[in-house]
Amino acid sequence: MDRERELWADVDTYLASVLGGDDPVLTDALDHAARQGLPAHSVSPSEGRFLATLVHMSKARYILEIGTLAGYSTIHLARATGPEGEVVTLEYDSHHAAVARANLERAGLGDRVEVRVGAAAETLPLIEEELRPKFDFVFIDADKTNNRLYIEWALRLARPGAVVVVDNVVRAGHVVDAHSTDPSVKGSREALEFIGDIEPVASAALQTVGSKGHDGFALFLVPETAAMR
Repeated sequence: MDRERELWADVDTYLASVLGGDDPVLTDALDHAARQGLPAHSVSPSEGRFLATLVHMSKARYILEIGTLAGYSTIHLARATGPEGEVVTLEYDSHHAAVARANLERAGLGDRVEVRVGAAAETLPLIEEELRPKFDFVFIDADKTNNRLYIEWALRLARPGAVVVVDNVVRAGHVVDAHSTDPSVKGSREALEFIGDIEPVASAALQTVGSKGHDGFALFLVPETAAMR
Protein backbone atom coordinates (compact mmCIF):
# COMPACT_ATOMS: atom_id res chain seq x y z
CA MET A 1 0.00 0.00 0.00
CA ASP A 2 2.92 2.37 0.72
CA ARG A 3 4.25 1.88 -2.79
CA GLU A 4 0.76 2.48 -4.17
CA ARG A 5 0.53 5.79 -2.34
CA GLU A 6 3.99 6.74 -3.59
CA LEU A 7 2.77 6.09 -7.13
CA TRP A 8 -0.32 8.28 -6.55
CA ALA A 9 1.96 11.08 -5.35
CA ASP A 10 4.35 10.60 -8.28
CA VAL A 11 1.48 10.85 -10.76
CA ASP A 12 0.24 14.02 -9.01
CA THR A 13 3.73 15.53 -9.27
CA TYR A 14 3.98 14.59 -12.95
CA LEU A 15 0.56 16.03 -13.84
CA ALA A 16 1.25 19.25 -11.98
CA SER A 17 4.64 19.67 -13.66
CA VAL A 18 3.31 19.00 -17.16
CA LEU A 19 0.18 21.16 -16.90
CA GLY A 20 1.35 23.87 -14.56
CA GLY A 21 5.08 23.84 -14.08
CA ASP A 22 6.84 25.49 -11.17
CA ASP A 23 4.92 28.33 -9.53
CA PRO A 24 7.08 30.22 -7.02
CA VAL A 25 4.07 32.06 -5.55
CA LEU A 26 2.25 28.84 -4.68
CA THR A 27 5.43 27.16 -3.45
CA ASP A 28 6.12 30.16 -1.23
CA ALA A 29 2.59 30.01 0.18
CA LEU A 30 3.03 26.40 1.24
CA ASP A 31 6.52 27.04 2.64
CA HIS A 32 5.27 30.03 4.64
CA ALA A 33 2.37 27.96 6.00
CA ALA A 34 4.76 25.21 7.10
CA ARG A 35 7.10 27.70 8.80
CA GLN A 36 4.12 29.14 10.68
CA GLY A 37 3.12 25.70 11.93
CA LEU A 38 -0.07 25.23 9.91
CA PRO A 39 -1.16 21.66 9.10
CA ALA A 40 -0.44 20.38 5.59
CA HIS A 41 -4.12 20.26 4.66
CA SER A 42 -4.11 22.53 1.61
CA VAL A 43 -5.49 21.14 -1.63
CA SER A 44 -2.99 19.49 -3.95
CA PRO A 45 -1.58 21.45 -6.90
CA SER A 46 -3.70 19.36 -9.26
CA GLU A 47 -6.88 20.06 -7.32
CA GLY A 48 -6.00 23.74 -7.14
CA ARG A 49 -5.71 23.84 -10.93
CA PHE A 50 -8.97 21.90 -11.19
CA LEU A 51 -10.76 24.49 -9.05
CA ALA A 52 -9.29 27.31 -11.14
CA THR A 53 -10.41 25.58 -14.32
CA LEU A 54 -13.96 25.28 -12.98
CA VAL A 55 -13.93 29.00 -12.19
CA HIS A 56 -12.75 29.80 -15.72
CA MET A 57 -15.34 27.47 -17.28
CA SER A 58 -18.20 28.91 -15.23
CA LYS A 59 -16.96 32.50 -15.74
CA ALA A 60 -17.39 33.05 -12.00
CA ARG A 61 -16.56 36.53 -10.74
CA TYR A 62 -17.88 36.43 -7.18
CA ILE A 63 -16.62 33.51 -5.10
CA LEU A 64 -17.26 32.26 -1.57
CA GLU A 65 -14.73 29.96 0.07
CA ILE A 66 -15.51 28.30 3.40
CA GLY A 67 -12.20 27.24 4.96
CA THR A 68 -9.15 29.35 4.08
CA LEU A 69 -6.26 27.71 5.96
CA ALA A 70 -3.11 29.29 4.42
CA GLY A 71 -4.86 30.70 1.37
CA TYR A 72 -3.39 28.20 -1.12
CA SER A 73 -6.71 27.32 -2.72
CA THR A 74 -7.72 30.97 -2.35
CA ILE A 75 -4.83 32.01 -4.59
CA HIS A 76 -6.04 29.60 -7.28
CA LEU A 77 -9.60 30.92 -7.01
CA ALA A 78 -8.64 34.60 -6.94
CA ARG A 79 -6.32 34.27 -9.93
CA ALA A 80 -9.01 32.50 -11.93
CA THR A 81 -11.73 35.03 -11.19
CA GLY A 82 -9.61 37.80 -12.70
CA PRO A 83 -8.81 41.39 -11.71
CA GLU A 84 -12.51 42.35 -11.70
CA GLY A 85 -13.47 39.42 -9.49
CA GLU A 86 -13.75 39.05 -5.73
CA VAL A 87 -13.28 36.20 -3.27
CA VAL A 88 -14.78 36.18 0.22
CA THR A 89 -13.07 33.48 2.27
CA LEU A 90 -14.00 32.39 5.80
CA GLU A 91 -11.46 31.09 8.32
CA TYR A 92 -12.12 30.05 11.91
CA ASP A 93 -8.54 30.38 13.19
CA SER A 94 -7.10 33.90 13.46
CA HIS A 95 -3.51 32.67 13.06
CA HIS A 96 -4.41 30.78 9.90
CA ALA A 97 -6.15 33.89 8.61
CA ALA A 98 -3.06 36.02 9.25
CA VAL A 99 -0.87 33.55 7.34
CA ALA A 100 -3.39 33.52 4.48
CA ARG A 101 -3.49 37.32 4.30
CA ALA A 102 0.32 37.44 4.11
CA ASN A 103 0.34 34.82 1.34
CA LEU A 104 -2.34 36.68 -0.61
CA GLU A 105 -0.49 39.98 -0.31
CA ARG A 106 2.73 38.42 -1.59
CA ALA A 107 0.75 36.88 -4.44
CA GLY A 108 -0.53 40.35 -5.39
CA LEU A 109 -4.12 39.34 -4.67
CA GLY A 110 -4.86 41.17 -1.44
CA ASP A 111 -7.08 43.68 -3.20
CA ARG A 112 -9.50 41.06 -4.52
CA VAL A 113 -9.77 38.76 -1.48
CA GLU A 114 -11.56 39.45 1.80
CA VAL A 115 -10.55 37.11 4.64
CA ARG A 116 -13.16 36.96 7.41
CA VAL A 117 -12.29 35.43 10.77
CA GLY A 118 -14.69 33.47 12.94
CA ALA A 119 -16.92 30.42 12.91
CA ALA A 120 -18.55 30.18 9.48
CA ALA A 121 -21.88 29.41 11.14
CA GLU A 122 -21.69 32.94 12.57
CA THR A 123 -20.14 34.83 9.65
CA LEU A 124 -22.39 33.39 6.93
CA PRO A 125 -25.57 35.04 8.33
CA LEU A 126 -23.71 38.37 8.40
CA ILE A 127 -22.93 38.04 4.70
CA GLU A 128 -26.61 37.47 3.99
CA GLU A 129 -27.56 40.54 6.04
CA GLU A 130 -25.23 42.69 3.94
CA LEU A 131 -27.35 41.94 0.84
CA ARG A 132 -24.28 41.45 -1.31
CA PRO A 133 -24.58 40.09 -4.86
CA LYS A 134 -25.13 36.35 -4.96
CA PHE A 135 -22.07 34.20 -5.44
CA ASP A 136 -21.20 32.49 -8.73
CA PHE A 137 -19.01 29.80 -7.17
CA VAL A 138 -18.70 28.27 -3.68
CA PHE A 139 -15.84 26.09 -2.45
CA ILE A 140 -16.46 24.28 0.86
CA ASP A 141 -13.36 22.92 2.59
CA ALA A 142 -13.78 23.43 6.34
CA ASP A 143 -14.81 21.14 9.22
CA LYS A 144 -16.66 18.22 7.68
CA THR A 145 -19.17 17.87 10.51
CA ASN A 146 -20.90 21.07 9.36
CA ASN A 147 -20.87 20.35 5.63
CA ARG A 148 -24.64 20.15 5.38
CA LEU A 149 -24.99 23.53 7.11
CA TYR A 150 -22.47 25.06 4.72
CA ILE A 151 -24.30 23.63 1.72
CA GLU A 152 -27.56 25.09 3.03
CA TRP A 153 -25.87 28.49 3.23
CA ALA A 154 -24.42 28.06 -0.25
CA LEU A 155 -27.93 27.56 -1.55
CA ARG A 156 -29.06 30.77 0.16
CA LEU A 157 -26.11 32.88 -0.93
CA ALA A 158 -25.40 31.61 -4.45
CA ARG A 159 -27.27 32.43 -7.64
CA PRO A 160 -29.17 29.79 -9.64
CA GLY A 161 -26.66 27.89 -11.79
CA ALA A 162 -23.74 28.65 -9.47
CA VAL A 163 -21.13 25.92 -8.99
CA VAL A 164 -20.70 24.46 -5.49
CA VAL A 165 -17.72 22.19 -4.73
CA VAL A 166 -17.48 20.24 -1.45
CA ASP A 167 -14.04 18.78 -0.71
CA ASN A 168 -12.94 15.65 1.16
CA VAL A 169 -16.22 13.74 1.03
CA VAL A 170 -14.81 10.22 0.48
CA ARG A 171 -12.72 10.03 3.67
CA ALA A 172 -10.34 7.29 2.43
CA GLY A 173 -13.38 5.23 1.41
CA HIS A 174 -14.98 5.28 4.84
CA VAL A 175 -17.93 7.23 3.43
CA VAL A 176 -19.48 3.88 2.48
CA ASP A 177 -19.76 2.88 6.16
CA ALA A 178 -23.28 3.72 7.24
CA HIS A 179 -22.42 2.75 10.83
CA SER A 180 -19.28 4.88 11.17
CA THR A 181 -19.02 6.91 14.35
CA ASP A 182 -16.40 9.24 12.83
CA PRO A 183 -17.98 12.73 12.84
CA SER A 184 -16.28 13.65 9.55
CA VAL A 185 -17.59 10.52 7.84
CA LYS A 186 -21.06 11.12 9.21
CA GLY A 187 -20.89 14.74 8.07
CA SER A 188 -19.81 13.72 4.58
CA ARG A 189 -22.60 11.17 4.25
CA GLU A 190 -25.16 13.69 5.44
CA ALA A 191 -23.87 16.26 2.95
CA LEU A 192 -23.99 13.85 0.01
CA GLU A 193 -27.49 12.68 0.90
CA PHE A 194 -28.63 16.29 1.20
CA ILE A 195 -27.20 17.14 -2.23
CA GLY A 196 -29.14 14.22 -3.66
CA ASP A 197 -32.34 15.43 -2.02
CA ILE A 198 -32.23 19.01 -3.32
CA GLU A 199 -32.50 17.84 -6.94
CA PRO A 200 -29.76 20.11 -8.29
CA VAL A 201 -29.52 21.04 -11.96
CA ALA A 202 -26.55 18.68 -12.19
CA SER A 203 -24.42 16.92 -9.60
CA ALA A 204 -21.54 14.47 -9.32
CA ALA A 205 -19.16 13.03 -6.77
CA LEU A 206 -15.74 11.61 -7.64
CA GLN A 207 -13.20 9.72 -5.61
CA THR A 208 -9.59 10.70 -6.12
CA VAL A 209 -6.13 9.40 -5.29
CA GLY A 210 -2.96 11.44 -5.17
CA SER A 211 -0.47 13.11 -2.89
CA LYS A 212 -3.29 13.62 -0.36
CA GLY A 213 -4.22 9.93 -0.34
CA HIS A 214 -7.66 8.51 -1.14
CA ASP A 215 -10.47 11.02 -0.96
CA GLY A 216 -12.80 12.88 -3.31
CA PHE A 217 -15.16 15.76 -3.82
CA ALA A 218 -18.77 16.49 -4.73
CA LEU A 219 -20.00 19.28 -6.95
CA PHE A 220 -23.38 20.52 -8.10
CA LEU A 221 -25.15 23.41 -9.76
CA VAL A 222 -27.54 25.43 -7.64
CA PRO A 223 -31.16 24.95 -8.79
CA GLU A 224 -33.57 27.84 -9.25
CA THR A 225 -35.83 27.26 -6.25
CA ALA A 226 -33.12 26.30 -3.74
CA ALA A 227 -31.27 29.57 -4.21
CA MET A 228 -34.27 31.78 -3.50
CA ARG A 229 -34.39 33.66 -0.20
